[in-house]
Amino acid sequence: MELIAQLVDIVLNLDRHLTWVVQNYGAYVYAILFAIIFCETGLVVTPFLPGDSLLFVAGTLAATGHMDVHTLFAVLVCASFLGDNTNYWVGRFTGPRIFRSREARLLNRAHLDRTRIFYQRHGGKTIVIARFMPIVRTFAPFVAGIGRMSCAQFMAYSFAGSVFWIAFFVYGGFFFGNIPLIKQNLSWFILGIVAVSVMPGAVTWLRARAAAQ
Repeated sequence: MELIAQLVDIVLNLDRHLTWVVQNYGAYVYAILFAIIFCETGLVVTPFLPGDSLLFVAGTLAATGHMDVHTLFAVLVCASFLGDNTNYWVGRFTGPRIFRSREARLLNRAHLDRTRIFYQRHGGKTIVIARFMPIVRTFAPFVAGIGRMSCAQFMAYSFAGSVFWIAFFVYGGFFFGNIPLIKQNLSWFILGIVAVSVMPGAVTWLRARAAAQ
């Protein structure tokens, strides 16, 4: 419960937490943000880390002179792209073994086959769109690796998705985050970003559940 309370506090007060990091760690903030985005996109076990909201708040701080927005953009695109590809290769090498494992009770060959077919049909579009969906973006590269998506194809779409995702939120925060109305209600605005980001995945899950009944 304490961990959940801490995560909620970070999300609700991300502006204050990130400001504190910038004030105390200076240029190291780029490395810290790199690590967070890399883990959020590259490690299947850390989908709970802040993504969209963190990028937006980082952009708002860059607008106040705490960071260079173009350097921030470049660093985070690299973090996102490298995280994506790490996740992809982990899925590619370990995924089939996980599906064959007797301990993987929630996974089976049918799921693997459906994943392969899905990515053969919609792979590129899925990788780009998944960037804007929390949780989904963490698992999409892993599943793409399991589905044996072409490495060259995955890298191309992953790079495009990384650029669009980082640019949308970092430059969005840079240009709009310090508008008085948004700045005075930043916590609520961050919650709105999270809610809108989660909505497509929630709708998809509800439809799948309804279809299964």
